[in-house]
Amino acid sequence: MYDSRPNSSRTRSRVAVRGAQFALLALILVPLCRPLPGEILKVEIDGPIDPIQAAFIAKAIEEAKTSEAEFLLIRLATPGGLGISMQEIIQQILNSSVPVVCWVGPKGSHAASAGFFILLSADVAAMAPGTNTGAAHPVFPFGMENEVMLEKVRNDALANLRSIVEKRERNYEMAQDGVLKSLSYTETEALEGGLIDLVAENEQVLLEKLDGYEVTRLDGQKQTLTVQGQTLRVLDKTLREKILSFIASPNVALLLGVVGLLGLYLEFTSPGLVAPGVVGGICLLLALIGFSLLPVNYVGVLLIVLALGLLVAEVMVQGFGILGTGGVVSLVLGMLLLIDSPYPELRIGVEVAVAVAVPFAAATLFLMWIVVRNFRERVRTGREELEGRVGTAKSRVGTDGGKVFVHGEWWNAVSGSPIEAGQAVRVVGVDNLLLTVEPLSGSEPPFAGAGVAASGEAGPGGREAR
Repeated sequence: MYDSRPNSSRTRSRVAVRGAQFALLALILVPLCRPLPGEILKVEIDGPIDPIQAAFIAKAIEEAKTSEAEFLLIRLATPGGLGISMQEIIQQILNSSVPVVCWVGPKGSHAASAGFFILLSADVAAMAPGTNTGAAHPVFPFGMENEVMLEKVRNDALANLRSIVEKRERNYEMAQDGVLKSLSYTETEALEGGLIDLVAENEQVLLEKLDGYEVTRLDGQKQTLTVQGQTLRVLDKTLREKILSFIASPNVALLLGVVGLLGLYLEFTSPGLVAPGVVGGICLLLALIGFSLLPVNYVGVLLIVLALGLLVAEVMVQGFGILGTGGVVSLVLGMLLLIDSPYPELRIGVEVAVAVAVPFAAATLFLMWIVVRNFRERVRTGREELEGRVGTAKSRVGTDGGKVFVHGEWWNAVSGSPIEAGQAVRVVGVDNLLLTVEPLSGSEPPFAGAGVAASGEAGPGGREAR
């Protein structure tokens, strides 16, 4: 009878070995199969709300969606900014698939005007101690307010605010007073009044309070935020965005534009210098990019064009300083009105406008004076330079030719009337190396620019025309 026990023993041994191998493999793979920790994405708005900031927030929200971040944290510190850029940011926040937390900080910061709207639109609105928000009344630059237009803008802002506040279940009365009465609220007033959700001293405290915090999304769904085990990743602006933010500053764009205009002017008036043309072209293009990102007022542009015309006219017609002064005044006013924004951070400062306008006007007047003087001066080289010059006949000159000494040089010459040797002559025409001369009577004054006095000796540059 066949005994299968030895084979059964070997089989059990192999099973035990395989089982031990699977157990060891499980011990290795189980930790690796645990869910990887998520992340919290953080960005900062520090400065005026402009198209660069709007594009940056849009990129951050898209990045948070792609990386499946737990939520997006926006540190907010802004005096306000452009209404159209504010609307773009709010639209991105309201349509974000990832919760957005706005925190006004650090201490001493504020979220005014456009920042007030952005703060209230977030899923979670928080502030640091010593901060404030509000003062969101619509304003126009330099007090140029039209009552009808102001009423339309105010009603539109209130409707937009009402839509945001109702969806986020915040205090509409306080928010309305922030727009109509330009009221500003401290973090304590905003928290007690139901404008914001949290007060946190710093980011660490804020993250601790957000751990397990339940938010209601715009579609009504509840979502509990998780902070434990999450990594905080800061999304910085790219080099391109940093450069655009820099040149989008009105003062920087203005300086680049002035340097560009002066550089191109030098290159056009003195061809061949190369460097002024290259630098001027680059600066002017950068200035145009900067102004394309800013709300340009065409009245300011027209005032600058008028200023340039007055400065040119001052040199051309000699306005005894009146036209030049008008040009400087027009240039300063044009620079002040160039950017159509009520916020000082988005306007050209008075000090910068004066500091740029006066040297620019002086440089323009000086360069124009040089150009006009050169145009009015007599040509110093070539055929035109010889015509009108006075010299001396060194031999008898007639229709058959002769020798004259003009401008330190010997020339072959012809004359319609006989001229004796030693008589003064005037050049009336030049045909290659042959001069046409006429006798100069003693009563005629010689040409003021006549070169070397006739002496029979050639100057250092003298030569005999053959």
